[in-house]
Amino acid sequence: MAVLGLILASCGTVYRTPKVVEGAAGGANVRVLDLNPETVIQANRSPYSPKTLPAFFSQASSGGAFSTPAARPAALATRLPPKVNPGPYEIGVGDVVLLATPRAQSSVEQLSGLLAAQNARQGYTVQDDGAINIPNVGRVRIAGLTIEDAEVVLFQRLVENQLDPIFSLEISEFNSRKVSIGGAVALPTVIPVTLSPLYLEEALAAAGGITVEDQDYAAIRLYRDGTMYQIPLNQLYSRVSLTKTRLLPGDSVFVDTEYDLSQARENYQARVELGVDDRQYVYLAGEVGKQSRFALPFERKASLADAMYESDGIASLTGDVSQIYVLRSSSDPREFGAITAWHLDARNAANFALAPRFELRPDDIIFVAQQPVTKWSRAVSQILPQILSLGTSITD
Repeated sequence: MAVLGLILASCGTVYRTPKVVEGAAGGANVRVLDLNPETVIQANRSPYSPKTLPAFFSQASSGGAFSTPAARPAALATRLPPKVNPGPYEIGVGDVVLLATPRAQSSVEQLSGLLAAQNARQGYTVQDDGAINIPNVGRVRIAGLTIEDAEVVLFQRLVENQLDPIFSLEISEFNSRKVSIGGAVALPTVIPVTLSPLYLEEALAAAGGITVEDQDYAAIRLYRDGTMYQIPLNQLYSRVSLTKTRLLPGDSVFVDTEYDLSQARENYQARVELGVDDRQYVYLAGEVGKQSRFALPFERKASLADAMYESDGIASLTGDVSQIYVLRSSSDPREFGAITAWHLDARNAANFALAPRFELRPDDIIFVAQQPVTKWSRAVSQILPQILSLGTSITD
């Protein structure tokens, strides 16, 4: 025992366990905060926007958004949108309406703003609150109304202000309701929806026509209210009724060459595997199941629980559940070296409920300290060979 004590006292190579120390040390200023509902909210306030996937991942193919078929697919299926009657046009924000009044010398002269609008052909733009501002009348909300309903509202407001309610109302610019056209077309564009129905053939013509060479493996995909409909290109003009597919406000039309999309996705996945993609990571250290880095997902935020259990959690034999930390450096250049250590004490298993609510940020470090017995075991494992060597020399 005396020999063991001397070795422990003099040996400078005994295992040094890492730990989190609050205060200024080694050029870093560390602040330790215990995790509780209030500090979780504080940590989650740190600004962060997850990276988004490349645009082609949002363009569906018949095999699914992430499919990469080795060979060209079979004939594409036709999925037509249901026939709907959207009803009369409803005025929206950004539309320009024109109020026309008689030119006769009468009480209508009081509507100087309306007369000016008629004479100069200047209308009133529906503003972001859904209203137009008429001189001597004030703000009149007409967004969401048909032209007929808007005329009724305007008539009442003119009468309330003792003005001659003789006028006509029309829409001079349609800016609120649109359909987008993209993909393999000559000129991707956005087309306004007007009083007249908008059909697929008109939208394609407005985009300069289709520029697909191989029509057998291309399709027109219509995205509406979270649902994708599909018209194979080789059937579009063989069935006249397909060109008369009516488009609704908010529709997105994409001329999709499925084979090209699959190749693009395959190339991107190859970049991911080679590590040349610009990903964001969280790092796991200490007594975790596997010391590694955890890639933050695209388009959503990950939690402390996501990262820990992706790496097999805490090492059950060596990890100290009372000493779980998330180390986060300050993003402020004026606070270079400032680190916040969010401390989770999981001796009370109920505290694990905080882990799924704690949002991670790029370059966070998750650290789990050792149990005290593990520190002793590793220290002994280092000095034991020296004890055995000393015992052998004494025996000799």
